[in-house]
Order: sequence, then structure tokens, then C-alpha cells
Amino acid sequence: MKWKCPKCGREFSRAEQPHYCGKPQTVDEYIASQDEAVQPKLREIRAILQAALPDAQECISWSMPTYRKGRNIIHFAASKKHLGLYPGGEATTVFSEELEGIDVSKGTIRLPYDKELPAELITKIAKWCLAQYGA
Repeated sequence: MKWKCPKCGREFSRAEQPHYCGKPQTVDEYIASQDEAVQPKLREIRAILQAALPDAQECISWSMPTYRKGRNIIHFAASKKHLGLYPGGEATTVFSEELEGIDVSKGTIRLPYDKELPAELITKIAKWCLAQYGA
């Protein structure tokens, strides 16, 4: 049986399927569209990235909050069980030792909502990404 979102009308195979109703145009809209329980973590990672990348432009790219300077530097997004940070495959390789104990796959860092964000490490990765990918 299909489930239809009452807000956007999209149909899904699972009831209450998490999704975006329309495309958020700003990071504020993106955060506001997420579950209230995860919004504080989203605001926290946003503040960490804004501090680490003060000259980067904040935008939505690939339907995710993104920081760019000439080109995309780093993204983050809410998932059902974790906050995803997307610095790219090279970054997860370079920081593999420091990321030990954190769920990582090529280009993706999964940060559980119930754990404190590693702000210092996120800052370090974001600055590295800026040096590698920023214009």
C-alpha cells in the first residue's frame, strides 16, 4: 500500500517516509523542514561550519546545505538516525585515523544524533576541504 504525503502529495512505499516537501531554497528553510528533534544538531553543525568557513557562501546544492567558494566545499544533511557530513572521498581518507570510531564510508561521515558533535574535527575537515576545493 502506498503512503501519500499530505503536504506535497508525493507517494511512497512506506508510511511516514522522511522526505523533502518541495525543494528548500535556503539553509533556514532546510532546517525548518526537518524533524524538530534534530533541528538543534543541524543548527550546531551549521554554526561550526560557518565559523570554520567564514568566507564561504552558504547555499542549497543537491538538496543539502552546502558551503562553497567557487565550487562546492562541504555539505551536511539530516538522515533518520544520523547527521551526514559530506566532505568527499579524499577527506575521509586523509582524516581516517581521526575518524576512527565514527561511521564513515567514502565521502560520508555519519554523526549520530545522540552523541556530541566533534566540533574540532569538523572544523579541521572543513578547513582542509576549503584549501583543497575552494577557489
